[in-house]
Amino acid sequence: MIREEYYIGMDVHKDFVQMAVFEEKGDEPIYERKLKNDIGLLVKEVKRFNTKGKTEAAYEAGCHGYTIQRAMEQAEITCYVLPANKVAKKRTERIKTDKRDARLIGRELRSKSIRPISVPDEVDEAARDMLRCREDANEDLRRVKQRLLKFMLRHGYNYTGGGNNWTIKHWEWMDRCQFKHEHERIVYEEYRSQIHSLEERLVRLENQIKETAECPRYKAAVSRLRAFKGIDYIIALSVVCEIGDFKRFANAKAFMSYLGFVPSENSSGGKRNQGSITKAGNGHLRRLLIEGAWHYTKNSRPGKRLEKRRQGIPINIIDTADRALHRLHKKYKRLVFKGKHVNKAVTAVARELAGFIWAVQVSADRRLGVA
Repeated sequence: MIREEYYIGMDVHKDFVQMAVFEEKGDEPIYERKLKNDIGLLVKEVKRFNTKGKTEAAYEAGCHGYTIQRAMEQAEITCYVLPANKVAKKRTERIKTDKRDARLIGRELRSKSIRPISVPDEVDEAARDMLRCREDANEDLRRVKQRLLKFMLRHGYNYTGGGNNWTIKHWEWMDRCQFKHEHERIVYEEYRSQIHSLEERLVRLENQIKETAECPRYKAAVSRLRAFKGIDYIIALSVVCEIGDFKRFANAKAFMSYLGFVPSENSSGGKRNQGSITKAGNGHLRRLLIEGAWHYTKNSRPGKRLEKRRQGIPINIIDTADRALHRLHKKYKRLVFKGKHVNKAVTAVARELAGFIWAVQVSADRRLGVA
């Protein structure tokens, strides 16, 4: 007996979900319904078709994350999460409704041309949320510091005491500044308090990140990455939690493309025009790897802290990290000598660093026999 096949496209919103159900053949959906966004109700509705035959569902990534996918998986229903705004549409289409979006997702699912998102497990997602919370706190700290500096400058105080801002000497200078009105002193104290509070929050988060990176689940993968110059707990744990399975990338170039490091291109005929990097994919990791790539601009020798991090690491990992160190430092110098802007040179270094990271993680997974 041939079982029926059903393909369910879902346009998910905060308050409701629009469903469109397609059979294996046919241009129009056999069933459409607008449901309240209740996961139990949604699973119950999809289960109706799952009992009749093979059923697959899909929805675009959005505000609800992976909760619907995990509930479907628990109910033994195949469900995919699609990248947002990547479902194929006709260029001449000028009408957009929830019903049409659900139909588009359903047809895309039935055509087998979808490229779903890799769904992390709940532990990795929780660690990833903590890492992104740390990034948000760091961004908040940067903004408050900028506001305080601009506030001081508006009132005629420009630090010329030598050295960098935010040192002990700089804070002592700001504390000595006299304001004409009491309200201005209150504003200064509030900004000062915010900065110290955010710095304390960053310390707490970074300590928790270090503790998480040292747990048995992540320690081996994080230790391998910490053998590279410019990569410590924050970047290493971010790479492990954000990527998950490195073998889902066929080669290093595919991993670089996922991070948005490859050049954009607009070529036709015999002409080839390349532009800036695509900045597609995971922007969080891209920023962190560029931050780590700046360490390759100084010298090609491992420092004392790097040597300490490498203790107990397999020699083949250290050899790969040393090859990366010499190659990337040489690449940076060569690009700068050619007249490239330092930011472009560092981005190129970050792209190749991503390739070395992919190679190390994939080879380690193969040795350990990870499926």
